[in-house]
Amino acid sequence: MSAADTLIDATLDELWFDLDDLCRLGLVEACWLEERLADGLILACVDAPDSTRCYNAITLARVRRIACLERDFQAVPELAALVADLESEIQSLRRRLDLLEA
Repeated sequence: MSAADTLIDATLDELWFDLDDLCRLGLVEACWLEERLADGLILACVDAPDSTRCYNAITLARVRRIACLERDFQAVPELAALVADLESEIQSLRRRLDLLEA
């Protein structure tokens, strides 16, 4: 990972989005997002800087991935969320494996 990648990751970690921002940047309708929030498939961040419901870049990526899976594969929301979770876990395991091999 280069210094530029680290800087970008650090900057993204500091960004906070409200519901409207998340809808706009995630390219989804508010009702779509509210349904996934109500079902517990997407969660607000607990470490938000204040007591409002906020979302971070990780949540934004999850929203985009779930929406893509639902659209491209006509997946039900629960299945799309499961696939997104599994993909995230695979990425995490690959990063750990790369560290062990280095």
